[in-house]
Amino acid sequence: MSHEFFERHQSLLERAQAAAAERGYWSPFAESPSPRHYGETAGDDGRAAFEALRGKPFPLALTGAQGSVGGEQSPYGFALDISYPQVPVASLVQNAGRALEQWRRAGPRAWVGVALEILARLNRRSFEIAHAVQHTTGQGFMMAFQAGGPHAQDRGVEAVAYAWQEMARIPGVALWEKPQGKHDPIKMEKRFTIVPRGVALVIGCSTFPTWNGYPGLFASLATGNTVIVKPHPGAILPLAITVQVAREVLAEAGFDADVVQLAAHPAGDDTAQRLAQDPAVKIVDFTGSSVNGNWLEQHARQAQVYTEKAGVNQVIVDSTDDLKGMARNLAFSLALYSGQMCTAPQNIYVPRGGIATADGHASFDEVAAALGAALQKLCADPAKAVELTGAIQNEGIAARIEQARGLGLPVVADSQALEHPQFAGARVRTPLLLRAEAGNPAIAQEWFGPIAFVVATDSTAHSIDLARDSVVRHGALSLAAYTTDERVA
Repeated sequence: MSHEFFERHQSLLERAQAAAAERGYWSPFAESPSPRHYGETAGDDGRAAFEALRGKPFPLALTGAQGSVGGEQSPYGFALDISYPQVPVASLVQNAGRALEQWRRAGPRAWVGVALEILARLNRRSFEIAHAVQHTTGQGFMMAFQAGGPHAQDRGVEAVAYAWQEMARIPGVALWEKPQGKHDPIKMEKRFTIVPRGVALVIGCSTFPTWNGYPGLFASLATGNTVIVKPHPGAILPLAITVQVAREVLAEAGFDADVVQLAAHPAGDDTAQRLAQDPAVKIVDFTGSSVNGNWLEQHARQAQVYTEKAGVNQVIVDSTDDLKGMARNLAFSLALYSGQMCTAPQNIYVPRGGIATADGHASFDEVAAALGAALQKLCADPAKAVELTGAIQNEGIAARIEQARGLGLPVVADSQALEHPQFAGARVRTPLLLRAEAGNPAIAQEWFGPIAFVVATDSTAHSIDLARDSVVRHGALSLAAYTTDERVA
């Protein structure tokens, strides 16, 4: 059956490889939640499937489960009240090791075929996953559908395509022959077997569990490793659905379903640390805070560790031919998912003496005021704004807004609580935009959430120096610049 899966998805795999080589856009999955792509009843069916999961144990049979765990709270104001089977760390590792023996012998065509079939079936459940993502992360529905569904699945396909591309380079059999002059040549028949590293651990995050989780999950699966998926305790459901689908496909293909397992656990325990340091775990994929990522890099020494950590994202403003347009664009970036994206800007550097615009010189205060006005206009209609901002994932992020207010910096745009028209208890906040001087220590740390600073610098050169120093010291995932001067660009 696994080879049937490979043949079923071979054309998709070939197209994905071509797209990877061309570096152009291609996706096998529609990003629009339109009935034209997913069927007339897909939206209602997905919502009903999500609602049917609430208030009961999640339907997932795991080997060696002892009790259950749960406690997810929707950022939109209600408890999911879903419990998940909990498997002890030792049992998870033992199960993964046992399943590895059969799985590793299956070979690349089986690994890749199974991985692609899982992704295809996940795509058919995109609406259900969207609701699961929305009500664990706080994303607005459209973002939850796209980023949690087809875009995450795209990333899974990409990982599988690159894995297949590398494995396909290795011949199964090669004849080595060396001439020996008048004597018979020396001949060797060489046989090559691709050997997985072993047990892989995927550590999920609370804001983009599938988008950040699928690359590592499917890269490991497609290269013959067994995978333990450890979701964030606040966002278990999207990855539980993923594991459920994976185990169904594995069993259907004749493999031990424990090739993929769910490691649900209570918040605050040491499950992640114990799994990451287990000698059998050879790959760790992590998305989250720098503190936890650094710990993994330092302590999971037996494993190949891949981390996506936090940083301080920055914008350098030198000049612009459209001040209002620039302000609208930055306001959108600040408000999108309430600044809870890894690429959300935080520090916006503007020369203290102002900038050149198409309408003449604009002072620092005028640039800051334009940003504040754009934010206020963007969030003026709560019914529309909440679709952009989503909700705050947890109380810790909401508390951070108050902490930033307590810095005593001048407020350019204050954070406001918005009422969601569908969910009365939703935790919705607009961005807090503060003014800071370049030397203020507050800008030298990450303020995850809807918090940003307009920073007064001595010059554009000073802004560039600050950005460079911040990247070296604290890292960053995005950097933007606005200028009309080619020499600056």
